[in-house]
Amino acid sequence: MKTAQYPILNLPFYPLSPPPLSGFGGNFSADLKFPFPTAIFMLSLNLRPLSIMSKRQRPIQSPPSTPPTPQTHNPKRPKTILKPTKWVPLNLTQSELSLPLTFPTGQTFRWRQTGPLQYTGVVGCHLVSLRHLENGDVSYCLHHTTTSETNAKMALLDLLNVGISLAGIWEVFSASDSRFAELASYLGGARVLRQDPVECLIQFLCSSNNNIQRITKMVDFVSSLGNHLGSFGGFEFHEFPSLERLSMVSEKEFREAGFGYRAKYITGTVKALQLKPGGGAEWLLSLRKTELEEVIEALSTLPGVGPKVAACIALFSLDQHHAIPVDTHVWQIATRYLIPELAGARLTPKLCGRVADAFVSKYGKYAGWAQTLLFIAELPSQKALLPANFSNAKESKAAKKKDRKSHTAVDTSIVD
Repeated sequence: MKTAQYPILNLPFYPLSPPPLSGFGGNFSADLKFPFPTAIFMLSLNLRPLSIMSKRQRPIQSPPSTPPTPQTHNPKRPKTILKPTKWVPLNLTQSELSLPLTFPTGQTFRWRQTGPLQYTGVVGCHLVSLRHLENGDVSYCLHHTTTSETNAKMALLDLLNVGISLAGIWEVFSASDSRFAELASYLGGARVLRQDPVECLIQFLCSSNNNIQRITKMVDFVSSLGNHLGSFGGFEFHEFPSLERLSMVSEKEFREAGFGYRAKYITGTVKALQLKPGGGAEWLLSLRKTELEEVIEALSTLPGVGPKVAACIALFSLDQHHAIPVDTHVWQIATRYLIPELAGARLTPKLCGRVADAFVSKYGKYAGWAQTLLFIAELPSQKALLPANFSNAKESKAAKKKDRKSHTAVDTSIVD
């Protein structure tokens, strides 16, 4: 059997050297709609509507509390309100990168919508905005950097995983999966990011058994411990704090900030990483060259990291493109389209392995990228964009009813 060949974009690949910083977490069942200005702008471009995370943009509230002791409190500094200077093309079409289908869909919780089809966030020590031009291509604006414009662009391209051709991968998927082909025609450009591992790890520790609003508040609190880079679009942006900086915050202070039981996981993980040979950041980066099974096993030794969180970190930051984060949403997708014979069963840790195997068997070494699109297509806002006759809801319902009669329910427990 021939191995599928995946085209690679003829773009430079820029690995990040370890900086001092560093879905599918949380509940995505909320009604997600885009604001009126975005809809009008997209109609003027003759583009299909793309969703964002909230009904209207509003400034993120300050963290629930700030660490009270001097050694863990950032000194007050005057706010630097930034304005766009110049926009530079990234040579990425909308089919390679759709901003609304990439940034507000659960991979990261540190980017904000700051305009129609425009998102702003921090990459390392660089504050940048991305937006779609009238033809759908992507451009960027560098608002602030502590190094150079060249380093900022290299870091941004690394985050966006530009060495991988999304269109090429999807062409391979579509050739063997007609449903995927139809989805891709409506939801093109849903790209998997390559985040800094420390930053990704801490974010997904916050995501465990949580919803997007609370996850975002927690991540905002953690981010506020880092160096302030500026204000833009009504939001404050910070460099993600180093492990050393995070180690200065106690479990009590995290609990007071609203983290609940996750506080002990964050402080415990930070301590565990600091004990790793060469430092935690270096140790995490080294996992990019390790087999997926070993990566999941290594990450699962950290406090609060179970199979699902480990798979998220592996897929979104450690180059493990066939990692499959399995939760109830992904389980439903799998039993509907890949392993319908298990539709009557309840998800267990053992069956999580069956789900991951089914995705890899179907989509190969980039199975995690395929799962990303299938997951996004299940979000309420994205379902509304699909044709009415696209859903096989009636067939799925009938199949579930039939399978429930022939399958015995098993243990519902699952480790995040």
